[in-house]
Amino acid sequence: METKKTIYQLHEEHKTWLNKLLFYKDELKIMTDRIIEVAEKNTSNEVRSLADHFQNQLIIQKEQIDILNHDIKSHESYLQKAVQKNPNTIEHEKFSDHINHRESIAVFEKLFRELREELIDFLSKWM
Repeated sequence: METKKTIYQLHEEHKTWLNKLLFYKDELKIMTDRIIEVAEKNTSNEVRSLADHFQNQLIIQKEQIDILNHDIKSHESYLQKAVQKNPNTIEHEKFSDHINHRESIAVFEKLFRELREELIDFLSKWM
């Protein structure tokens, strides 16, 4: 059975997700700085190779953040159009739950945590 939610519930989830993505984006900057710091201090091929690997992974994560931001903002735009179309009845209207967005965020967060753990292991070894 499909779950239905109010526009307010969906909007609150959007705000929460967008704030989380901002946090992850900031965290990517910090991670990038740490990788650069380690790469500058260690010139071995092993460290350079691992630093390149992590930098590439961070680029991929940034792209995923951009995609998720776009998707969430597109859904928010859809909700705004629904409000404009039916401003008097919108409070009582129910919308399909955005399960795909929720799943995408969950997968992103899982992969981000795993990458963070791998990076911490790398940094603790080479800093």
